[in-house]
Amino acid sequence: MTPTPTDFSALPLAPHVLANLTQLGYTQMTPIQAASLPVALLGKDLIAQAKTGSGKTAAFGIALLANLNARRFAVQSVVLCPTRELADQVATEIRRLARAEENIKVVVLCGGVPLRNQTASLENGAHIVVGTPGRIMDHLARGNLTLEALNTLVLDEADRMLDMGFFDDICTVARQCPKERQTLLFSATYPEGIEKLSHQFMKAPQTITVQAQHEKTKIQQRWYEVPHSAQGEARLAAVADVLRHYRPASTLAFCNTKAQCRALVSYLKDQGFSALALFGELEQRERDQVLVQFANRSCSVLVATDVAARGLDIAQLAMVINVDVTPDPEVHIHRIGRTGRADEEGWAISLVSMDEMGNVGKIEQLQKAESEWHKLEALTPASKEPLLPPMVTLQIVGGRKEKIRAGDVLGALTGDAGDVPPFTREQVGKINVNEFSTYVAVERSLAARAQQKLSRGGVKGKSVKVRFMDEI
Repeated sequence: MTPTPTDFSALPLAPHVLANLTQLGYTQMTPIQAASLPVALLGKDLIAQAKTGSGKTAAFGIALLANLNARRFAVQSVVLCPTRELADQVATEIRRLARAEENIKVVVLCGGVPLRNQTASLENGAHIVVGTPGRIMDHLARGNLTLEALNTLVLDEADRMLDMGFFDDICTVARQCPKERQTLLFSATYPEGIEKLSHQFMKAPQTITVQAQHEKTKIQQRWYEVPHSAQGEARLAAVADVLRHYRPASTLAFCNTKAQCRALVSYLKDQGFSALALFGELEQRERDQVLVQFANRSCSVLVATDVAARGLDIAQLAMVINVDVTPDPEVHIHRIGRTGRADEEGWAISLVSMDEMGNVGKIEQLQKAESEWHKLEALTPASKEPLLPPMVTLQIVGGRKEKIRAGDVLGALTGDAGDVPPFTREQVGKINVNEFSTYVAVERSLAARAQQKLSRGGVKGKSVKVRFMDEI
């Protein structure tokens, strides 16, 4: 059977690589993969414009793995990311893509983690480094990281790295890479700084743009006008009205400022909602805990600024609320694209006051569609029951350092040990193992029983301390 242009088998990839892609569920290339992979696999420099969730990680991941010699224990690829969350996601995906290869080692280098642990990982040898510019510069300056063998440099979400002031850091890292290398730059938008970057250290890059649009049937957008004065509690109350009316299982609410984030979380908690905030000032440990709770469905509403939410890819996100309309129409597309992923459908609700109507006009122009307006008064509570998340997170003291694996925690909950009856696999949600802590989500009604089972039965035969991360 002749492959179609969007089949991965149309690419010059080895049979074992194609077999692994099929196993991972990669059958047809997304538009950004189909446009960028043929160019990237030829070794050419590339500037690719595409939104998060478009499949760009696989696009550059497949390209850099094709360029890699597994038997050479030296850093051959570096992927620069704006945040630790994105770096972790990228590293996880590259490891999945590399399963068909011989023992490829991927190391994550980001702030918030002691340098000595990362130094030890680098001393053991690495093929691919994924990290934030500042921490990678630290390791270069200390001589822990050498890039003589590098053949591929990737800049992921370059626009956000520029927003966060990383221009000089990116240039510093690029200058320490061999001149004869491939550079792949991926960005959701195309600010002036991208051109400046490409002139600094890219060789005749090909530019590819995949339109930032969404399938209209998958994301249902609705707009609600709030009073011009509604910069305070009236706007916050409108968010609560939206949540009570639609009752989404999970919501990402975007605010333009940190102050608005804090105010909204405080208001929603007072109203009985499970809400957490994500903004730049949080310590890394707090960020990790917030993201774990939201991703494992034990928090209903995550309130975030655009920069803080950059790189988050939450599966099965039911709703996005634009608490404030962004002045950048491409950022609006980026925000609402967090919902309606894969085969899922999603809601995108925007609250707008009269002074923001100019921003709405820019969004309509980009989307080539008029906004669908609804009245705030039509928002009525769909139920008297509080909107509680379906899961609760338990934190176990101990993680990778204690050699705890996700399977150990699952085994402790589903096994017969102890006097508490075992759980079924379906009653246990996501399990996240970090350096020093492990987080496990369980059905809300079973949380107390799960804590008892883990506290009494232990993990791997050792007793552990367990606490609730959420109220139950």
